[in-house]
Amino acid sequence: MITIKHIARKLKLSISTVGRALQDHPRISRATKDRVNLAADELGYIANRAARVMRGGSSHLIGLLVPDIRSTFYSTVAHMLAKTFKTEGFHLSLSITDDDRDTEMEQTRELLGARAAGIVIVPCAVPRRETLSLVKMVPHVQLLRCIPALGDWFGLDDERAIFDATTDLFNLGHRRIGYIGDTIYPTGKARFKGFRKAHTAAGHKFEVGLVELGQPDIRFGEDAVTRLVAKRPTAIITSSVLITLAAVERLMTLNVAVPGELSLIGFGDGPWQKWWGPGHLLLHLPGKRPN
Repeated sequence: MITIKHIARKLKLSISTVGRALQDHPRISRATKDRVNLAADELGYIANRAARVMRGGSSHLIGLLVPDIRSTFYSTVAHMLAKTFKTEGFHLSLSITDDDRDTEMEQTRELLGARAAGIVIVPCAVPRRETLSLVKMVPHVQLLRCIPALGDWFGLDDERAIFDATTDLFNLGHRRIGYIGDTIYPTGKARFKGFRKAHTAAGHKFEVGLVELGQPDIRFGEDAVTRLVAKRPTAIITSSVLITLAAVERLMTLNVAVPGELSLIGFGDGPWQKWWGPGHLLLHLPGKRPN
């Protein structure tokens, strides 16, 4: 195995100088750093990052904790973060939590044990206190969902998105609008709030019987769509990617024509939509104006 000693011997430099050059130490000149890095490449030197971590340094890993990777939103985010971090000399480590607070805590522990340089996290509904404490020990940012105790966050204006979708349906003449979502996670709560606020702003009756709330996954989405279709809404809004996927598949199974019989607005715009035909996610009025 090629070590720092081989580089030092080749360049006739001290081992300490080579070590500092490889660590980009400010006291080493740029010319020396370039010579050392070139020699390291020529010799096939691989840095012993584990030893660096043991000495108290951080690794070049950034942890990304997400509930699942089936959602095109999370897979797209993971891909773009990996590319962005790579340009800055970091590597993405992906962890799937399944929205389980114990799994989330265990994977956070592992990331800190590996001296991760930072964490990007989509927190579960109620993270364990230890998880919050661990995340706060490194640079971190929340994605999509926001737990106030963790501070920095970036995501979408969930409330406004569903408010606008509902308002557009009202403007098209719809009055019986079904809704499938959750109030488990901060995103779900904000989206449902937008749905209710749109009814208030438009002065239309809020029909509780057309609302389905539960776990935002495919099984719930399929069952919820089946129940709603039986109540004959003129439109349905789905508030998560997995529920949207479930709604699309179940409506096809039930032979419900979109937009001929029912209008559908789904949260999320994955590439799968282009395979569903001309009626996918349309703000479109069915054949005759709804009552």
